[in-house]
Formats: sequence, structure tokens, C-alpha cells
Amino acid sequence: MQFTSNVGSADRILRLILGGVLILLALTGTIGVWGWLGAVFVVTAFIKFCPIYAMLGLCTNKKAG
Repeated sequence: MQFTSNVGSADRILRLILGGVLILLALTGTIGVWGWLGAVFVVTAFIKFCPIYAMLGLCTNKKAG
């Protein structure tokens, strides 16, 4: 299954940083299980597709538009 990329470069970097920080905070027990939501940010950064963006008709990828 292939999706049209809707996550741009700057958005991907922010998702990787935020996701990594959330995961690290979860690992240290600082924020509990909610930190594991950071994995969603990391995965969407790697696959360059965000289902929520698709539902809302958003796109941060300049090359796609």
C-alpha cells in the first residue's frame, strides 16, 4: 500500500525530535505511558505520511502540492 507523502522535511525533523524526547521521557518514567505516543511521531516521520493530515486535507510537503 502506498500513500502520497504529506509530511515535509521540516515537519519530519520536528516529529523525530518530539517523538524521541517523548520516548526518552517514557523510558525514564518522567511522563509515564503517554510518552510512548512519541513512537507515532517517529513512525510518521519515517514513512512521510500522517493519516490525520490526510483526513484534514493538510500537507506540509511542498513537493507534493
